Amino acid sequence: MTQTAPDSSLGSMANGDAPVLETVLAMNLDSLERSELDPKTYFLVRLAALVAMDAGPVSYAMTLAAATDAGLGLEDMQGVLVAVAPVVGTARVTAAAGNILRAALGAEALAEAAASLPEQRS
Repeated sequence: MTQTAPDSSLGSMANGDAPVLETVLAMNLDSLERSELDPKTYFLVRLAALVAMDAGPVSYAMTLAAATDAGLGLEDMQGVLVAVAPVVGTARVTAAAGNILRAALGAEALAEAAASLPEQRS
């Protein structure tokens, strides 16, 4: 089995070669269309579900990127955390807040790293 160098993997992802992420994104877009909810409501519900299931930072990253594009702001996300706290508990809500922060910082770091990679030629 051959391992791929991290720089090579990051470069290929930055150039759009990410079949797993593309598949997950396509599934999410299909779900949005089939839910018949407006995008903002859809992402608020998804965020609440992620909190309830104690999702990891990558799951939040996928949802938050699309949620931000749909017009969700920090206040909306905080509102979801406050609304679900009595149901899921403070431990889940504080873990979710940390995972949301990790997702945001990770996405920012990935974007910066991708921007610093030399342009690949085909």
